[in-house]
Amino acid sequence: MTGAGAESLAEMLDERQHLLEIALWMFGSEVTADHIVQETYRRWYALGDEDRAGIAVPRAWLTRVAGSICLELLATPGGVWHPVPSAAPPAGDPVRRPEPTPGLAQLQARSRQAMRAGHDRVVRRFAAACDAGDPAGLRAVLARDVLVVSDGGGKLRAAVHPTYGADAVARFVTALLTGRPATEVAVGSVNGRAGLVLRRAGRAVAVVSVSVAGAEVTAVWIVLNPDKLERWHRP
Repeated sequence: MTGAGAESLAEMLDERQHLLEIALWMFGSEVTADHIVQETYRRWYALGDEDRAGIAVPRAWLTRVAGSICLELLATPGGVWHPVPSAAPPAGDPVRRPEPTPGLAQLQARSRQAMRAGHDRVVRRFAAACDAGDPAGLRAVLARDVLVVSDGGGKLRAAVHPTYGADAVARFVTALLTGRPATEVAVGSVNGRAGLVLRRAGRAVAVVSVSVAGAEVTAVWIVLNPDKLERWHRP
């Protein structure tokens, strides 16, 4: 790869892990998550070269597509996954994997650390705006085509369909996550990365996972289902 679209191996590995975490968070199944990520990349490579070149932030595009596939699967009767078959390598022509490059693991670790630090900074800006109930501050940290998905699990009233666009998402998040008396907004570990945990009297009332590309939030995943919040309660 060359030019502006080039990515390091560490960035590509981090990107795939990021997509796996989204799918795993939605379904709790590593097998299903792997199928979802495979389908996400299949759709990426199904685009024409000009279409791919026109995508300014591929990670944000992939995040949105993975989220859409999750929603498609949730809407499928029985939630059955029907993967698109991929071509198998010709018989007698095994897939050859390159030998590991000395020092690559160290490079990957440093790159992941830098990415996580950048992710944390964006999440803390997002958390501060939520805690302050500041729609303008939220819009400033949201990507123009950001989406938000909430899961109430049928246990409380929550949005059924995702919300798109910085203005709409800022209004949605402000209304949902702010202005609640005696509710603490804290940055905590959510699926191994910085996210938001909202608690009232020590009990979690919402957990927010945030997808980030560059300095912007590209997707917000909000768990409101009480059955999924128990492990975030404080003693």
